[in-house]
This record gives sequence, C-alpha cells and structure tokens, in this order.
Amino acid sequence: MLSATMNSAKLTANEFLLSPEERREAATIMQAAIQISRFTGPLPRPEELAKYEQILPGAADRIIRMAEQQSTHRRSLEAVVIGGNATTQKWGLACAFIIAMSAIWGGIWISLKGMSGTGLTAIIVALVALVSVFVYGKSGQKKELAKKSEELVPNQPQDQP
Repeated sequence: MLSATMNSAKLTANEFLLSPEERREAATIMQAAIQISRFTGPLPRPEELAKYEQILPGAADRIIRMAEQQSTHRRSLEAVVIGGNATTQKWGLACAFIIAMSAIWGGIWISLKGMSGTGLTAIIVALVALVSVFVYGKSGQKKELAKKSEELVPNQPQDQP
C-alpha cells in the first residue's frame, strides 16, 4: 500500500511530463493494482463461484462437491497414516522389550555360569541402550514439536533501522 501511495505521489509530481495517453495508461495500471486480490483455499471466492454458476448451471455445486470429496479423501489418508504409525510404534515397543529382556536374561544366565563380570556388562549395556534410545526419542519429539509449533505461529515482523 505504501508503494502505491509513493507511486501516486510520483505520478502527481511528474504528471506534467506525461502525455494524456500516458496518464490514462498509468491510471489504468494503478487501478488494476488496486483491484488485484489474493484468495487461497479449496473453493473459489463466492463472487467467482457465482460467475461459474452463470456460465455453466450446476458448476458451483460440482466445484463444492469436488472440494468436499477431496477433503474426505485427505482425512481418510491421514487416518490410515496415523493408524499405521501407531501400529509401527506398538511393534517397535514389543520388539525392543523382547531384545532388552533377552539381553538382560542372557546377562543373568552368563552370571550364573560363573562369568559375573561379563554377565553384569551385558545387563548394563542392555539397560544403557534402552535409556539412551528413550532419551534420544524424547529429544527428537521435542525438536519436532518445536518445529511444528514454529510453523504454526507466524513470524513476527522484525524492526528495521
């Protein structure tokens, strides 16, 4: 908006240097710049939707139905992905539990066979691995959550000197 004001000020200051045809062209360009608007979303603006309906009766209903179908499809895909992720996490936990318990029981068995140092090492390594995976996973979740939260909150404009 500021640049449009500056351009109009420049035009006013320089209008004596422009021919009448150039003034009309400049006014048309300024008017076009003012009329440009931006709209995002799955559906066109209501005015545009009405124009589609005028051109082809039933087109507005088809466009709305198409947007609804796309939204339903997107939600069903998201449900499949979320369900798959939950299943993968459950299997991961089960496998990790089996591996950890095998390592711990193996360490206990080795200790009972008379190699207490080796058995204790096996138990400690299994526990350290479990704890480190848990800590690493939690830090990754925190980073991902912070990144998503940063994406949701728009950046504040910086003061410029």
